[in-house]
Amino acid sequence: MRPTNLDDASLLELVQRQTFRYFWEFCHQPTGLARDRSNDSPKALNAVTLGGSGFGVMAVIVAVERGWITRAQGIGHLLKVTKFLLIAHSFHGILPHRLDGETGRPIHFDRKDDGGDLVETAYLLAGLICARRYFDRESVQERELRALISKLWVEAEWNWHTRGGLSVLYWHWSPNHGWSMNFEIGGWNECLIAYVLAASSPRYAIDADAYHRGWAEGRNFRNGRTYYGIELPLGPDYGGPLFFSHYSFLGLDPRGLKDRYADYWVQNVNHTLIHREHCARNPNGFKGYGENCWGLTASDGPSGYEAFAPDKDFGVIAPTAALSSMPYAPEYAMAALRHFYENMGKRLWRKYGFVDAFCEAQDWYAKSHLAIDQGPIIIMIENYRSGLLWRLFMSCPDIQNGLRRLGFESPHLA
Repeated sequence: MRPTNLDDASLLELVQRQTFRYFWEFCHQPTGLARDRSNDSPKALNAVTLGGSGFGVMAVIVAVERGWITRAQGIGHLLKVTKFLLIAHSFHGILPHRLDGETGRPIHFDRKDDGGDLVETAYLLAGLICARRYFDRESVQERELRALISKLWVEAEWNWHTRGGLSVLYWHWSPNHGWSMNFEIGGWNECLIAYVLAASSPRYAIDADAYHRGWAEGRNFRNGRTYYGIELPLGPDYGGPLFFSHYSFLGLDPRGLKDRYADYWVQNVNHTLIHREHCARNPNGFKGYGENCWGLTASDGPSGYEAFAPDKDFGVIAPTAALSSMPYAPEYAMAALRHFYENMGKRLWRKYGFVDAFCEAQDWYAKSHLAIDQGPIIIMIENYRSGLLWRLFMSCPDIQNGLRRLGFESPHLA
């Protein structure tokens, strides 16, 4: 049974709490880390995902703050997570995209993807940095947790991923294949957080030159064009999938965050409004689209997992896209939430919250939940409600030093 006639605050609380079950009840219990997706084969359920686990760490913080679990339960869970991570395989302190929860060995997507993944590690460490700030008491357990997180943070060799001092970060390195995947991290996408953390490292920081010449000079970085009457400072046409405005900003507070390239609050708000306007106008005539049914991002679809956007639109709406945009367009996101819950709940609402995506044009509704889509729902709703994760992450002195090194302005740096 779905509770009905809920006010906005109660509905937001329900959605956050139900979605948290993915990271609490469905996590890989021996390690506490997040499973990649709920519809994997039984064998694949032993795989844990590092970026999604970083989102899960943030979700645990929210759960403690909201009273869904006790502080002691949260600490115990995160001690299990960090102790496993410290014995798992890493590569110059950088962890893989996925690990085997029994052996700690990498599970790779193809032959060469068997080493460190800088971006997934960034998502993980952003969550752990928030936990180190939140669990700040002087009990034995909380001191131990902070020490374990600090070890993971300090030992990550961000500057290794400049390939000896090149002015750009590289996504992957493997002890078997070196830099052969050759994937530069540049242009506007979901990876800003990797540069911020790399500049913030107390031991292995990158030079600011890598940010300015690698990231900010990448393809599709600057935009400045107008879509549906809304100007977009950065990114590809129409801004790309909405996770570009979510993943880096789960901890990184975009309110008042500026550098020589953009005002990041304006960037994320306008990106969100372009997506909402696209679905409201519905130029492709897809069934179900409208002012209250919007949100295109990377998600499952009828043909598999794809990165959907206004210029790559196949009729697939992902609830996480609108719900994780709650801070940027709260009126529109709340209207979408009520539509998903009240009008479509029989199809979309499940044990772990909303299913990953749906396509009314093909009468298709996902049976899956994905860690990287469920996590931002909890976190960004919380940032809308209280600013909790933004406040924790931005209060870290290392992060403040890194932002200054890169030339950022923020109220948190005043």
